[in-house]
Amino acid sequence: MTVVLFSAFFSRFSLLSGTIRRCTSVLPKTRPFSFTSTPLTVIRREISVTTIMPTPQGINGLYDFRRVTPDDIEKQTDELISQQRASYDAVGSLPLDTVSYDNVIKKLADLMNERSTFGSPLDFPQHAATDKAVREASSKAEQKLEEFDVEMSMRKDIFDRVVAFKENVGVEGLSNEQKRLVEKLILHGRRNGLHLSSEIQDQVKSIKKRMSELSIKFQRNLNEDNTKLFFSREELAGMPDDFINELAQKEDNKLEVTMKYPHLFPITKKCRVPDTRRQMVTASQSKCMEENTPILEELITLRQKEADLLGYKNHAAYVLEERMAKTPENVAEFLSSLSEKLQPLWKQERQDMLKLKKDECEKYSYEYSGKLDFWDFRYYMNQVEEKMFAVDQDEVRQYFPLDKVTSGLLDIYQILLGLKFTQEVDADTWHEDVKLYRVNDAETGEKMGYFFLDLYPRDGKFGHAAIFPLQPSCEGPTGDRQVAVCAMMCNFTKPTKDKPALLDHSEVETYFHEFGHVMHHICSRATFAMFAGTRVERDFLEAPSQMLENWVWEKEPLALMSGHYKTGETLPDEIVERLQKSRKANAGGFNLRQIILGTFDQAIHTRGQADTKSLFAQTYRDIMDIEPIPNTNMPANFGHLAGGYDAQYYGYLWSEVFSMDMYESRFKKEGILTPAVGTDYRTKILQPGGSKDAADLLRDFLGRDPTHDAFLRSKGLQV
Repeated sequence: MTVVLFSAFFSRFSLLSGTIRRCTSVLPKTRPFSFTSTPLTVIRREISVTTIMPTPQGINGLYDFRRVTPDDIEKQTDELISQQRASYDAVGSLPLDTVSYDNVIKKLADLMNERSTFGSPLDFPQHAATDKAVREASSKAEQKLEEFDVEMSMRKDIFDRVVAFKENVGVEGLSNEQKRLVEKLILHGRRNGLHLSSEIQDQVKSIKKRMSELSIKFQRNLNEDNTKLFFSREELAGMPDDFINELAQKEDNKLEVTMKYPHLFPITKKCRVPDTRRQMVTASQSKCMEENTPILEELITLRQKEADLLGYKNHAAYVLEERMAKTPENVAEFLSSLSEKLQPLWKQERQDMLKLKKDECEKYSYEYSGKLDFWDFRYYMNQVEEKMFAVDQDEVRQYFPLDKVTSGLLDIYQILLGLKFTQEVDADTWHEDVKLYRVNDAETGEKMGYFFLDLYPRDGKFGHAAIFPLQPSCEGPTGDRQVAVCAMMCNFTKPTKDKPALLDHSEVETYFHEFGHVMHHICSRATFAMFAGTRVERDFLEAPSQMLENWVWEKEPLALMSGHYKTGETLPDEIVERLQKSRKANAGGFNLRQIILGTFDQAIHTRGQADTKSLFAQTYRDIMDIEPIPNTNMPANFGHLAGGYDAQYYGYLWSEVFSMDMYESRFKKEGILTPAVGTDYRTKILQPGGSKDAADLLRDFLGRDPTHDAFLRSKGLQV
């Protein structure tokens, strides 16, 4: 994931939805933007954002990546930096006795918005463009822009003028959000060391620049990875014929598979040949190991050095200062306590998996080791669902053609949130598979924004499931509200000549989750870009989307988004019932794996250096008693660690506490498709964005402080 500074005074944070939330969902941090060609040129005219580029066409010429050259990106990057620098210089040169809200605070807010809006067509193509040269130019542009961001974030002259405004002019008469903006600008300045000596500031600046370079390189390595393996049909025993038939066949009759999700997940879940699974998981866990391991370990050292300079005990303490959890000790207690509660579940699940493994080894004459191997985990999780809960994902996926799921998903969100989606049929986008939709308020007709759906894998594309917030919904320089724009990137299996694209149930859940982030971005009504949409505390960020995952386990929504690809029949009641019973299957193992990732993340960020390979292996052994594969290092392809989720991966489980409370307390009781509850959710949770603390949003929606009872019940644990 790319590390993002939304502006010179934004603190570093990203928007990741979880790798690995079901091991697929990643919401990376990027600058909000607006791009594609003709349609977004029209959007530009609608949003009343002054074009800051000096050329007549401005940044609008970058909307269609297929018509963009590396030189275009380089030129526009330099022009954007030049314009932004001049504006920051103007603020920094103001006499201290002339500072005002308009010439300092509002000006900085406008610069954040401009940086987000006009920077995104420059740094987003690295994740989406089909031309490798354009992707490389975009990656270089991001590095150049982030170096500029670091430089601007370290400007003491601007920090001094923000402080002077608060001390000499004061915040009396400002709105709550305006006061919040002033406080955040000062806090972020202090977190950059601008109240410390110039020597320390120079060291912090140097560290930030280097961390930015490393983070960009880490993600670029992952995006460009093209690892392939080759297997015979016999080595892929257990895989459905339609999967086998779509694989590229080489001259020696071997079949080509990649590490992309549409190959990796089905094979590791369905292939019964242990050695094939071993090779796939080994290749996946080794991806970019040589390149990214030293990058990650240097980042760990640099983060601790920065924390030391700024007066924090460690990097985790620095990061958590602005999160709901507040301290590493609170996170450690949360993870260890939950791990202890889950161990009895995992003990039973492990026994069930070992019995299934023993039976299968006897049936197919495989050697039985008496233990669960690392490459067994996903396979036997699937076997538990099939054998113990009679959930056959191959059968289930026949009812989830992608077009039907998309149609039903859009209908559900429109009903729930009072919105209307309209596809822009003639949109020119960065790839023929990409679709663009306009969002209007269903009652008033107000245009709220646009979203792109880019759902299929391709070489060089971002490899997970992610929402890229492209352009924030906030007030522009003239006070007019600009519409929100975002892109949803997924990697679902493409349609074949015989079948449409079909999703398994976990992919439907991922789709529903990620689209929840789209709605969070689109429905925002914050005044400032700093607080727009998903710019909330990181350990609350996932809660709104996690809550909406519940809809894919309920009969009524499933009827709207399912339809057998041959007959159109909706998902039968008996399959729905089996799915619902299987929801808590593997709860111990799955959640302990999340705890492993969160614990490892905390471990590396509460020390000054780490051997990530050995520490990850030890963490896995300690929590699940499974031996990782020798000579692999999963953290080298754990994009969160270099993409803005450093010391924050625990947030996926932490935020689930709130998601389950919201679901049980309001939607489950009052109706999961009840517009009145959906309106409350839109106005009290989504609309404020980060303009209020997450704890206050929850109290507004729940009518009380949140509790963990629903969360524990959802894991099959005693309250």
